[in-house]
Amino acid sequence: MPIYHRLGEVPAKRHTVFPKEGGGIHYEHLMGNLGFTGLQSLLYTLRRPTSIVRSEKVWDRRWDLDPDTTLRMRHLRTHRLESSGPSAVADRMPLVFNNDVAMSLARPTADDQVFFRNSQGDEIVYLSRGHGVLESQFGELDVKQGDYVVIPRGIIHRWRLDWSTQPILLVIESRGEVSTPKRYRNEHGQLLEHSPFCERDIRLPSRLPVHDEVGEFHVVVKKANEHHMLTLDHHPFDTVGWDGYYFPWAFSIHDFEPIVGRLHQPPPVHQTFSGDGWVLCSFVPRLYDFHPQAVPAPYNHSNVMSDEVLYYCNDEFMSRKDIEFGSLTLHPDGLPHGPQPGRTEASIGAKDTNELAVMVDTFAPLMVSKEALACEDGDYQQSWLESE
Repeated sequence: MPIYHRLGEVPAKRHTVFPKEGGGIHYEHLMGNLGFTGLQSLLYTLRRPTSIVRSEKVWDRRWDLDPDTTLRMRHLRTHRLESSGPSAVADRMPLVFNNDVAMSLARPTADDQVFFRNSQGDEIVYLSRGHGVLESQFGELDVKQGDYVVIPRGIIHRWRLDWSTQPILLVIESRGEVSTPKRYRNEHGQLLEHSPFCERDIRLPSRLPVHDEVGEFHVVVKKANEHHMLTLDHHPFDTVGWDGYYFPWAFSIHDFEPIVGRLHQPPPVHQTFSGDGWVLCSFVPRLYDFHPQAVPAPYNHSNVMSDEVLYYCNDEFMSRKDIEFGSLTLHPDGLPHGPQPGRTEASIGAKDTNELAVMVDTFAPLMVSKEALACEDGDYQQSWLESE
């Protein structure tokens, strides 16, 4: 997100001597994407970021796909899946994926003792339930239920969550850079007046604890679908100051301002993020269409050249019945879809909706993971048949 931010102490000029109290200098570390042409930040640390004691491969995480590739509409009741472990990172349960984007679910029960760096993709982590802090080299970012937490690739981070309620994290991992939709930005990257959110809604790291600690500290790095354990000789969060445009940030789905009209608005008005080969949309509480003869429910449509996934953040959605908090539906290219029987008629004359959902549309086919089959609703496709 192209917002300039500065936290902690930095020298007046880039690439100049920045003395440490007691002698020596701070170490400058440029972090950014697309080589030297993308968004970048300059960090200043107590110790060299390159001081690695050892490196070892710790695990490969294979995402096995459902062997039944029959074309059909799918419904996964994801919150019914057994938790695969206590970690917010190591124990993510794969749901749907392709080579551009992957969606998984985590229900952690304890703080990770290791740190994490995803070096193959940007992440959007949607906090379906819970609150806490995302720690990183850039400081601490307070997060809460309903937040999209954007973590650009290469950033060392760790989740510190409140355990009074079981957190639920929906993880969207992108091969390409995560960005806001181009049509909402000017040539300088500023969000324009017609955007459904603006920079005031975006939260940045606000505190920068400096960890002046030596010893062995473990960082799990994901690269090429393999996970490697790097052991550093110092705490990775020893940043004393930084500035730039590359850092984690948060935006609440509840701060998305819906665009409405006299007649039904198509899904692009709900777009919130984009990546290479996919877009993300936010469906939020809003007024329905206000033409006197409007049909608020979406019209039937075919997903030509696109697969559609909806993750339901509550149990209400205008065009669906029998969904629950944590339901995930997949409507693939090749099948028309629309409201289930009775939902179109029920929407006529309604004034508003309290639905809350995250939608991901992809431009390459999605595969369902084998692990997700345990929560599949096998009768979903037949729910469009009219009852006698």
